[in-house]
Amino acid sequence: MQTPRLSRHRMAELLAADIPAGSYVNLGIGIPTLVARYLDESREIVLHSENGILGLRGVPDGVDGDEDLINASKVPVQLIPGASLCDQAMSFAMMRGGHLDLTILGAFQVAVNGDLASWSVGNEDDVPGIGGAMDLVAGAKRVVVAMQHTDRQGTPKLVERCTLPLTGCGVVGAVFTDMAILDVDPARGLVVRAMAQGLSRAELENATDAPLSYADSIETLTP
Repeated sequence: MQTPRLSRHRMAELLAADIPAGSYVNLGIGIPTLVARYLDESREIVLHSENGILGLRGVPDGVDGDEDLINASKVPVQLIPGASLCDQAMSFAMMRGGHLDLTILGAFQVAVNGDLASWSVGNEDDVPGIGGAMDLVAGAKRVVVAMQHTDRQGTPKLVERCTLPLTGCGVVGAVFTDMAILDVDPARGLVVRAMAQGLSRAELENATDAPLSYADSIETLTP
């Protein structure tokens, strides 16, 4: 029997619902870029892209984006009314200056204390560059990770201690995976607050290389 998992789009939908109204948010490469499709514009969430866009709009399937405007995944996007464009120096100043409420990014590993490894798998030949991840996690008021719970070989990505090069120390506040939603608590470590429907605690723990705590009430995440 296959372990219950959430789709990438379902994860993005859950992430979108978790963002406080009025937030300024950076969306990283991969699953995070899908979040833009599920945002309710009435909540006035403003999206930032480190290549110099403040106020981008996600483009649903079947709708063309502007070929001159791309997000972090190099996918064409659109702008919301009142959006602005700037050079990368200004964009990084926003990131480093603490002007973003939230950044959502992917990861190779997240440790029980909130350490984040997201830019290298340890092979220097495969690394095109660090990019802006270090600036984002150092400057954003809150960091949330969106990733698969295990890698393609089934190796856990939630670990007791990161073994890959770090992006930031103790920066992660929450992790959304295809199996669960977990908060990083300084006293309790990884605290599970939601689990995929049909998933047992034993299955979750077998896919995690770190001790887990559980909230008093665990939300069930439907597919």
